[in-house]
Amino acid sequence: MEEEIVNKVAQSSLVIFDLEDYYPTEERVVLDISQWLFQGFILKEKEFRDALKNFDFTVYQDKLVAITCSTDAILPSWAFMLVSSYVQPFAKTVVQGSQDQLMITYYQQLIDKLDFSAYDNQPVIIKGCSKKPIPEEGYVMATQKMMNHARSIMFGEACSAVPIFKRKK
Repeated sequence: MEEEIVNKVAQSSLVIFDLEDYYPTEERVVLDISQWLFQGFILKEKEFRDALKNFDFTVYQDKLVAITCSTDAILPSWAFMLVSSYVQPFAKTVVQGSQDQLMITYYQQLIDKLDFSAYDNQPVIIKGCSKKPIPEEGYVMATQKMMNHARSIMFGEACSAVPIFKRKK
């Protein structure tokens, strides 16, 4: 007599929360402001402002943009602020920093907007093992917000989850 194989994971009340479901579909780009500096290093204010006025920022329409400077130029804060004022009307998100910082900001904004009430008093697994590069900070942010809702939180896959949090009774 053969014994039937039962998928206990499928029968459990575990709810999966997968950050990969929210991975951005928009193009992520780095905007290097050294292109508008004299010899890539020196900010000449008039020339810098003129270059920005004459640049077509529509190329950043609906993109996620990280503003950075690839050279060792010492720049005032207002340089990045000024560039962002030109990019913002077109881009979905603008940050100063690397693509990694852009992704952290993206997930922070996303998690701040998500309604976690569907996870109220539920056992939740925050899915790990993503195929896409989810920033670790995204998992931390999701955990913090999920703690206000879930009965318990685990990380990983249902077959090998690591306990993270359990609400006290």
